[in-house]
Amino acid sequence: MNASQSAKRRQLTRADILPLDEYVKVRRERRREMTELKKQRRVEVGPVATFYFENFATMWQQVQEMLYIEKGGEAQIADELAAYNPLIPQGSELVATVMFEIDDPRRRATTLARLGGIENCAFIDVAGDKVRGEPDPTRENTDPDGKASAVQFIRFPFSPQQIAAFKKPGTQIVIGFDHPNYSHMAVMPEPVRAALAQDFD
Repeated sequence: MNASQSAKRRQLTRADILPLDEYVKVRRERRREMTELKKQRRVEVGPVATFYFENFATMWQQVQEMLYIEKGGEAQIADELAAYNPLIPQGSELVATVMFEIDDPRRRATTLARLGGIENCAFIDVAGDKVRGEPDPTRENTDPDGKASAVQFIRFPFSPQQIAAFKKPGTQIVIGFDHPNYSHMAVMPEPVRAALAQDFD
């Protein structure tokens, strides 16, 4: 299954998952395809945050990789589907894995300690109309001490009007945070806008 075939798929099922021995045969090629796909689905915002926008193809790859790494077999498949299906956009939204990528452990801890609540501060501005991000309610995005998780899953629900504007070539899309300690924004490149427009019905 290639990326174009899966562009509008909304749910991974057991039937989509390749047996491990079959996946091993195509893994190198699938990983290469996914690297190319993901280039059109990522936006760096500020010095340490990157938005990786998910879809059926990225989540299929994630599930296959988890099965490849952990070798949990049939018993693992249901858990992986339950974990990653919620990250597949359902036609009126974008879904992003947001990663705060800081190599130095001490600096990472210090930075994340200042970013508590950032999961509530993400937005996508579509030609002046702001779409607020909604964090995954099943995860502890900020711990009780106020330290943000280095990985956040954020859903952006769009209205029909916002979808129409997003799909229009050349529309200026700005993605960012309005957190007091991380108020950074970035203009979404046109190739990324065009790729993400495919996520909508």
